[in-house]
Amino acid sequence: MILLWAVVLLGILIFVHESGHFLLAKLLGVKVLKFSLGFGPKVAGFKKGDTEYLLSALPLGGYVKMLGEEQEEELAESERRFAFNFQPVWKRIMIVFAGPFFNVLLAFFIFCVLLAAKLPINIPKFADITPKVGAVMSDSPAAKAGIMPGDIITSINGKPVSTWMDLVAVVSTQAGHEISLTVKRGDKTLSLKLVPEAVREKTMEGQVVTVGRIGIERAGDAIPFYIIKAGSILAVPFKASAATYRLTVFIGQSVKSLITGVFSLSQIGGPITIVQESGKAASLGIFSYLMFMAFISINLAVLNLLPVPILDGGHIFFFAIEAVRGKPLSETTQANLQRLGLLLLVTLMAFAIRNDIMRLIRGG
Repeated sequence: MILLWAVVLLGILIFVHESGHFLLAKLLGVKVLKFSLGFGPKVAGFKKGDTEYLLSALPLGGYVKMLGEEQEEELAESERRFAFNFQPVWKRIMIVFAGPFFNVLLAFFIFCVLLAAKLPINIPKFADITPKVGAVMSDSPAAKAGIMPGDIITSINGKPVSTWMDLVAVVSTQAGHEISLTVKRGDKTLSLKLVPEAVREKTMEGQVVTVGRIGIERAGDAIPFYIIKAGSILAVPFKASAATYRLTVFIGQSVKSLITGVFSLSQIGGPITIVQESGKAASLGIFSYLMFMAFISINLAVLNLLPVPILDGGHIFFFAIEAVRGKPLSETTQANLQRLGLLLLVTLMAFAIRNDIMRLIRGG
């Protein structure tokens, strides 16, 4: 059942993304030859008009094949006005951009549904969920170890932490045990050791438990979320737009932190993580599942717009260069950059799958 929820989620996201490319191509007069959900061998399909609609064997993506998309493709003079590569640069950019844009529209639509149902949408504040130290209590284990306000704790005992919640979860189980912290302070990376002190606290159920504390407070606001609600049905689209914007910014900041090394690549999740989290969200109800879908949809949009060859952002980057130069990059240059982009994506996917396997081994 968990796998089914993941397939449904990915199927919807892929369909919406490829529909963006498909609809803009049709609208701008470009002939679409194939619209496929999945890659590889054909499982089922039919043809209507100029387009063959396919369901393919590997459900890890999809594609829209347009006339004249390959530069070496030979076309009759009468076909050129319907071919992708013979369109003005602005049309090609719009067609490519439409895929990620439709993923953002999907998230907006989901937020409209949630807000219309009187459900609040909580969007994390990036600066407030990172493991950044806001204050250090005097005579605490953290103070004695030399931790200072503004420090970012990036790992504990060699295991990366990317959020304040990760930090608390690990420290709370280590009362009385020495732990090693990796701390980022400006351009410096420090290794510190300390022993969390045992503190007795009451849980929400009223039970008294012993947890580890090191004497630091999180940087940022007391509530690390933007809580978005719609007071009336007329406010729904405006509040949904705000939620979409906030989530897009949050994911963009997260991706930037991965690229700059603030977050470790070990935080990247792969297909196994998506399957697991889809199942968890579905088990909590349809609204949790929809929220997770919105999160992944904007994630897909942001990642696709990175200027990496083979991604939509890479194609847009090539078209922008063409617009400036007045002519496209040579086929050889584009092919070499595409190979480099493919190598990067394969490497990231390998990291993601490795991380998934390590999480399974650790039971997390």
